[in-house]
Amino acid sequence: MSQLPILPLIPLLFGAVLAVLAGLWRAAAGQVVAIVSAALALIASLTGLVVVTTDGPISYHLGGWPPPVGIEYVLDPLSAFMASIVSLIGLLVVIYPVDAAFDLRPKRGVPLYPLALLLLTGLMGVMLSGDLFHLFVMLEIYAISTYGLVSLGGDRGTFAALRYLLLGTVGSGLYLLGVGFLYFVTGTLNMADLATTLPDIAGSATVLGAMALLVIGMALKMALFPLHVWLPDAHSYSPPGVAALLAAVQVKAGAYALIRILFDVFGPAYTGQDGLPVSTALLYFGLAGIVVGSVLAIRQTDIKRMLAYSTVAQLGYIGVGIGLATPLALVGALLHVLNHAVMKSGLFLVAGGIIQRTGLKSIPRFAGLGKVMPWTMGGFAIAALSMVGIPPTAGFFSKFYLVLGAIEVDNWLVAVVVVFSSLLTLTYFLRLFEQIFVRNPQEAVVADAVEPSGRVIGTVGVLAAAIVLIGVFNVVLVDVVLGPIAARMLG
Repeated sequence: MSQLPILPLIPLLFGAVLAVLAGLWRAAAGQVVAIVSAALALIASLTGLVVVTTDGPISYHLGGWPPPVGIEYVLDPLSAFMASIVSLIGLLVVIYPVDAAFDLRPKRGVPLYPLALLLLTGLMGVMLSGDLFHLFVMLEIYAISTYGLVSLGGDRGTFAALRYLLLGTVGSGLYLLGVGFLYFVTGTLNMADLATTLPDIAGSATVLGAMALLVIGMALKMALFPLHVWLPDAHSYSPPGVAALLAAVQVKAGAYALIRILFDVFGPAYTGQDGLPVSTALLYFGLAGIVVGSVLAIRQTDIKRMLAYSTVAQLGYIGVGIGLATPLALVGALLHVLNHAVMKSGLFLVAGGIIQRTGLKSIPRFAGLGKVMPWTMGGFAIAALSMVGIPPTAGFFSKFYLVLGAIEVDNWLVAVVVVFSSLLTLTYFLRLFEQIFVRNPQEAVVADAVEPSGRVIGTVGVLAAAIVLIGVFNVVLVDVVLGPIAARMLG
């Protein structure tokens, strides 16, 4: 079991290389390699989650070099939980039909699936890394592959990729500068070593500066308001499958890194009352993001752009949970990481199915889609109701834990904003429901449309079922996995 921490990463990394070779032989072979690789990563991640929740964390020293000299991979309940999300969403996206997911049918040698696997490799590396510099390397691996995938959206996608490249480089630079400051002061970048060293030098201006740089860099990677400016274009103009990966798991890497760095590396000596007001900043920026993202989503008429601004709001919930820094609120934030992954990936993949069959992106032209695509639109409805927070869907319970965490510390502003934001979310989805389920088809392209392929319906169906199951069994997930994680980090 000592190799278990690196096993979720290996199939993705080697799969990216094999997908290049397979794609040179036959275009469809790259997708087969991607499916097998993501499936193996999911099996390894779920196995690791079961093992570490019962037996405790496992570490792996790359090349046999022990830390702090060598690179350490750490599999604990938090990293295993996040790795399982990454591999699950990755598997569903690569199973999805290539023309619906990526708006193209690649020819031989086109490195589409190698880029997707490289993105998943970087994300998996972020989740498993026990070293701050190695985490930076993995951040850059997934960022570089993301730039290429976003540019598949045509001219506007290329411009969105360039904007993301510029802003992502700023975030990476800030993070790397913070890592350098920590190394100058402590002589180590291993997270476990830093966690034991930093409390003894609490109050150091260099360490506080490093903390600020790390937080800002990760907040930009996470697209937390007001550092979200790269996200709407990147998600709107990239192909639906790429947008699903970005919204469901890519931005969550920054959220995971924030949680890990704040609570595991710096700890209460720096995040408490005597440290930087990082928690307060995350709380209020998260609240602002919830409101602003929801209001801007209401104003959109393009389905993908509406979902992109909705993601800004949903990331605000995660920021609020981190900022409240109570066990219940952190449970809500982590549960929302999972919930948003399955909800938003489902919505973007449904959008891909609509575009594939009709070529439509404008919401006012969706009239009657529910009558010609009942199964696809049924999956869309489940995901949308969960986004609003209607029980017993998954989205209700993450908001419920956030509200409980806010009430626990008498922060009624958070409770009010979370409840009010559900009404805002209902506003923009009600408009969609009216077009899809109430109105009759107004255009020939809709009246003549049929359900997308079985793989589209199957993928959306799996995500819709996951939304319901997570909601129904959320107590088990919280008691076994998320509750102990929050208790350990904030206990």
